[in-house]
Amino acid sequence: QVQLVEAGGGLVQTGGSLRLSCAASGRTFDNYATAWFRQAPGKEREFVAAITWDGKTRYDTSVQGRFIISADNSKNTVYLQMNSLKPEDTAVYYCAADHVRRLVASITPQTYNYWGQGTQVTVSS
Repeated sequence: QVQLVEAGGGLVQTGGSLRLSCAASGRTFDNYATAWFRQAPGKEREFVAAITWDGKTRYDTSVQGRFIISADNSKNTVYLQMNSLKPEDTAVYYCAADHVRRLVASITPQTYNYWGQGTQVTVSS
């Protein structure tokens, strides 16, 4: 089992920045990839970014160049630095862990085994 706890959400103005964190505990050595997803009201959960155990990253095109995912393996924590935020970035952000070794990190929510409780990010216009 893996427990994931997100933090760092909040209210920010358009163009501002936030840094989310996802702290993992439990069987973290089995984590192949950790990803961030987000879900806005009335919308499907969507992929944002992912990082594999060996540091490979992957981003959705909507956040490419604005968001940066990183990991501090000594702290079992993954971060999502979000810059140049837009109102359309408003959502609940979830981190998720995948224990299956794949060629690349998956962008499909169904492939992730473990999820955090989510943290709200609101970007005002």
